[in-house]
Amino acid sequence: MNSFAAAMLLLQSTAVQSDTLPPPSPPPPCMTEAHEAFDFWVGEWDVFPNGSDAKIAESRIERLFEGCAIREHWMPLQGPQGGSTSLVNHNTGRWQQMWIGGNGVRVDFEGGPVDGGMVLTGYWDNFGGPGKSALVRMTYTANEDGSVRQFGEASGDHGKSWQTSFDLLYRPRQAPALKDTQ
Repeated sequence: MNSFAAAMLLLQSTAVQSDTLPPPSPPPPCMTEAHEAFDFWVGEWDVFPNGSDAKIAESRIERLFEGCAIREHWMPLQGPQGGSTSLVNHNTGRWQQMWIGGNGVRVDFEGGPVDGGMVLTGYWDNFGGPGKSALVRMTYTANEDGSVRQFGEASGDHGKSWQTSFDLLYRPRQAPALKDTQ
């Protein structure tokens, strides 16, 4: 067999093989721009009241389940721990967050990206004390210094008027300094 015939045979066998290769896999369903809209909150954080250096909590926020959910583990220096799971609802395309406090309270929030941040709103039972439920709106904003602001407002009149209820700054957790042993 001459070299031309051998080359043609090789081309034909390659063409047959390429026809039998499976198509490339589609990207995972939760690796979309919509699912990445809250990624700026993912990280290890020290939490402070905005404008203060008095640390009140630590928080760990991570992506889970092939990027389909974000989980927060809230670890205050005082008081009960809590956490949330946030995800894009596959039916509505809206973000949903379920907060569960260490005191047994569950709050369901809904919202989505607004001006590069995230706004989530939900009714919180007894937010202002026993029998004083409120509509709570949380706005998360990424800052240029790598911190994230979580600004909370509450409304006792179903969103007609709003009052500031909390203003927190999540700063990236610093690794502990190594001690010089020399």
